[in-house]
Amino acid sequence: MPTWSMISFQDSASSSMEQLIFFHDFSMSILTLITVLISTAIIITYCSKNYDRFLVQDQKIEIIWSSIPVLILIIMAVPSLQTLYILEDPFPPSMTLKATGHQWYWSYEYADFPGVEFDSYMLPSSNTTKLNRLLDSDNSIVLPVNTKVRMIVTAADVIHAWTVPSLGVKVDAVPGRLNQLMFTLKRTGFFYGQCSEICGSNHSFMPIKIESVPSHIFIKWLVSQ
Repeated sequence: MPTWSMISFQDSASSSMEQLIFFHDFSMSILTLITVLISTAIIITYCSKNYDRFLVQDQKIEIIWSSIPVLILIIMAVPSLQTLYILEDPFPPSMTLKATGHQWYWSYEYADFPGVEFDSYMLPSSNTTKLNRLLDSDNSIVLPVNTKVRMIVTAADVIHAWTVPSLGVKVDAVPGRLNQLMFTLKRTGFFYGQCSEICGSNHSFMPIKIESVPSHIFIKWLVSQ
């Protein structure tokens, strides 16, 4: 979960987030290398007193510094397209969960299990710890680990956004429209998110809490509902 001291991504809990972190690190390494090389060239040029007053152009250099950026963009495009493919439609789902945004809480419905539905409200600060203040809710989304989940997201009033950073997923909840996203939980634990669309005065008070559990515990939870 996020903490105040974090300066990087949350620990990934899905293959989508793993791919996003890989692409981020890959892109930043290339950008850092380019920045260092260009900065070094500028400093050397500025500090050097040698110059060629008769040098007008050099075709070889022109070709080189025009070709290198093209190659860099191609190298970055390959993992980018792979990441987009994984995020959009990576697999046929094993279960479907519908989330509906309201002002200001979430409603959930397990489409494969009729009658399993509930509302999720934020817990007051007096019932939470400092770490999960404004992130904990009275009802968690319970999902089995290593299961392909499809989220159907919509809204009942205004535009919301269903977002869980550790899963690498974010989608707008638009009234009258169904949007979907897919993910697979890779490990057990609690994963938190929030509405990421400014939806009104209590926008920051509609958290998302996912509880990832083994399959047998998920079945027991279903029976208890």
